[in-house]
Amino acid sequence: MQSEAYIHSIETMGMVDGPGIRYVIFMQGCPLRCAFCHNPDTWHMTKGQTKTLNWLLADIKNYLPYFRSSGGGVTVSGGEPLLQAEFLELLFAELKKINIHRVIDTSGFAAVEKVKKLMSLTDLVMLSIKHPNPEKHREISGQSSERPLAFARYLTKINMPVWVRYVLIPEVSDSPQDLAGLAAMINNMPNVQRLELLPYNTLGKSKWEQLGISSPLLDKPSPLPQEVEAARKTMAGLLPGLKTI
Repeated sequence: MQSEAYIHSIETMGMVDGPGIRYVIFMQGCPLRCAFCHNPDTWHMTKGQTKTLNWLLADIKNYLPYFRSSGGGVTVSGGEPLLQAEFLELLFAELKKINIHRVIDTSGFAAVEKVKKLMSLTDLVMLSIKHPNPEKHREISGQSSERPLAFARYLTKINMPVWVRYVLIPEVSDSPQDLAGLAAMINNMPNVQRLELLPYNTLGKSKWEQLGISSPLLDKPSPLPQEVEAARKTMAGLLPGLKTI
């Protein structure tokens, strides 16, 4: 088993990465090349720092009273955390022993057979859906949607609590057809508890420039607040009863 992991960074007061205050581990490495990625510096796994299981557990325990009192816990994000599923199995098994809430923030790009054990140790999955249309998914992420769709079906099969995240990109992912397609996907997942519509922004632009890489979306404007609110109302109408923020 993998007892050491490639880590990009750690945040000890995450407020948007699951319930309560979170200790957030950003893993290094990602197979996707999303045109709207905030952290392209996470793509190559071996460019991260290495941390042992024991180091992470000791550091998490330092903050335990702080985040547990808020109903929080530990969230593992990325990059794509499922690339290092074996390490996370070890980590989550230890966290479960001391009753720490465990969240995976993922695009779902993984072979289901390789992450079943990890999912059995996970309390909540925050699933980033890149696009409901397979062709557009490949265009903006550089990969097929087959694995994420299979992963989503598995989460439904095991009744895993899921929060869906979806980025609203003007003229790319925010049309009525795009939103209807997203709603159709979620309607097939009764285990989804919440939908987060995230307005596109260019906060990662400086990292793209520093790395000498380009994206057709770097100069794309963010959606206007009224456009985001309209999309939320549309999704609330298509998914009645589901919390949409």
